[in-house]
Amino acid sequence: MTEVAETESVPTPGEPDAPEELKLAAEFPEASREQWRELVAGVLRKSGAIDESFDGLPESKLVTRTYDGLEIQPLYTAEDAVEGTGFPGLPPFVRSARPEGAVTTGWDIRARYARRDAKATNAAILADLEGGVSSIWLRAGATGVPVADLGDALNEVYVDLAPVTLDAGEEYEAAANELFTLFAEREIPASAVTATLGADPIGLTARTGTAHPLAPAAELAARVATSHPKVRTIVADGLPFHEAGGSDAQELGAAIAAGVAYLRALTEAGLDVDAAAAQIEFRLAATADQFLTIAKFRAARRLWARVTEVSGGKGAGMRQHAVTSPAMLTQRDPWVNMLRTTLACFGAGVGGADAITVLPFDAAIGQPDAFSARIARNTHAVLLEESKLAGVIDPAGGSWYVENLTDELAKAAWREFTAIEAAGGIEAELASGALAARLAETWEKRSKRIGTRRDPITGVSEFPNLTEKTVIRDAAEELPGGGLPRHRYAEAFEALRDRADAHPSRPRVFLATLGPVAAHTARASFAANLFQAGGIEAVNPGAPEDVIAEFRASGTKIACLCGSNTSYAEEADSVAKALKEAGATSVLLAGKPGDHPDVTGYLFTGCDALEILTGTLNELGVQ
Repeated sequence: MTEVAETESVPTPGEPDAPEELKLAAEFPEASREQWRELVAGVLRKSGAIDESFDGLPESKLVTRTYDGLEIQPLYTAEDAVEGTGFPGLPPFVRSARPEGAVTTGWDIRARYARRDAKATNAAILADLEGGVSSIWLRAGATGVPVADLGDALNEVYVDLAPVTLDAGEEYEAAANELFTLFAEREIPASAVTATLGADPIGLTARTGTAHPLAPAAELAARVATSHPKVRTIVADGLPFHEAGGSDAQELGAAIAAGVAYLRALTEAGLDVDAAAAQIEFRLAATADQFLTIAKFRAARRLWARVTEVSGGKGAGMRQHAVTSPAMLTQRDPWVNMLRTTLACFGAGVGGADAITVLPFDAAIGQPDAFSARIARNTHAVLLEESKLAGVIDPAGGSWYVENLTDELAKAAWREFTAIEAAGGIEAELASGALAARLAETWEKRSKRIGTRRDPITGVSEFPNLTEKTVIRDAAEELPGGGLPRHRYAEAFEALRDRADAHPSRPRVFLATLGPVAAHTARASFAANLFQAGGIEAVNPGAPEDVIAEFRASGTKIACLCGSNTSYAEEADSVAKALKEAGATSVLLAGKPGDHPDVTGYLFTGCDALEILTGTLNELGVQ
């Protein structure tokens, strides 16, 4: 046998020699960051964002900031690579809680049911299971199916194949007992039972403002862990903090703090850290911001792995239940919600959530009907079966942008979590109101961005449809209140739409267009879009020969000038004065503020649309 020197490369039998390294785009000249900066600066100068005297980095003008203060850069390169993300199924679990990810099974398609009528609930569950739903999220007790009727709601449901997650509020123990009775009646062995009992006293405290003890839930979990090894008892719910207007880091920090409080209670009840961690499922919101959603679920696993590690455990993989954000859903133009929930489901799936609930597009209006439930479950089907979204483990992994965003979000959430712990824990923070105050501060910032349309809401603050048909649904069950508020991002604009729609006639504003059509079209469209967001019709006569005569015929007392900068310089003052003489109580101008004595307000990108619309409705006598 011929000896081979240690320094020689020994090819694998049957395989060709390794090819030379393939260099992508090798035929093109190498681009540098400086060249990119020059191109960016050129575009920014043309747009007016910078001038020739600007001596800073042009990309600084393209940086965006999240509500947690995280700066998102316009460009990420290999210099921004993040280390330590590990491998799927291994600590810190950033890439997946399971080695195989969701490749073999996809995520758990979990549908929510929140009716009091057990028979109607049962019919909805059976229809969904036939349509691809794989688990059931069932509200029970005071705001859902009566506990005693759980058997009727789950009639003909193979609960050993379609696991049940309960949401019974204060009645979690009674609902758990009823569910275990059902398992026993159907002769399902305790070792084979898979379910989540949904005990969440901290979430209940956050929702109601009334303290609920953790010990009974922990004692129930200790008993369940012994008798039913595949059953989880506790849910650490981030939705109360999300719906109160909180940021992603605030939601994560509060949810992790709740998880830590449950860990303490569970270990005091006799479970070790790993067994206690296995009893907890985390529920987090998924929004239409797909990248922040991806980063949120990846960061959450990293945070929880660290918590369990320093608590003396092995570093557990977090069990995650994603719910498409109730806060982002709109009542107006609800069909757009289909797109929002698709993006949210995409983000949660790519982020590695174990179970995902897509709320029906009409969930903000009332009880979903059969059509909206079908669309919700088919959203999963398209992403899983047609898009093959679960066919790759952690598909966003390795992206310099996503890895950086995950890392920065994890750090921000850890700061929020440690602040909560330093103040005595999540229960103390809820009791003192300190957490509520921080959430309210974020909601105020968010409301301002929504009100100025810097955070646009399609179909509501942008591209509203005044002729849309009202969607009618059965009223949803009233949810417990008294604690953290429940906000929806569109609520302020929709309140104005409600005012306008309740008025005997559609409130109107006259668009006084100046100059040729090509010169005023853009600003007229901008103004019309803004007014319609408040339910106000913008009367646009085009390019009339006599603007003042058209205004008198419009039947309104508010006018808005729309034209080019040149036409404003030449005509705005005289036309505004003439409009006031013709009876206009206010004359607005679509453009940046200028020196026009008869103009009472300005519409421009970033203006406070809510304030303008509220004032306009008041002036028009709309109550």
